[in-house]
Amino acid sequence: MQNTNLPSRLGKPAERALTSAGISSIEQLTDWRESDLKKLHGIGPKAMGQLLAALQERGLTFKK
Repeated sequence: MQNTNLPSRLGKPAERALTSAGISSIEQLTDWRESDLKKLHGIGPKAMGQLLAALQERGLTFKK
């Protein structure tokens, strides 16, 4: 992905899922509930772990 601060090691299916949902930055994940993000085709446990770690590095969380 270009022009993004999403994890660089994110798999292609996860990248496509996020792009399709209009997500191109870690900050945009704060508008999403973790449970809703998990429903996207291409977002598996590995991708969720990477996204959660990226949020935590910035002191951010998923929407409650």
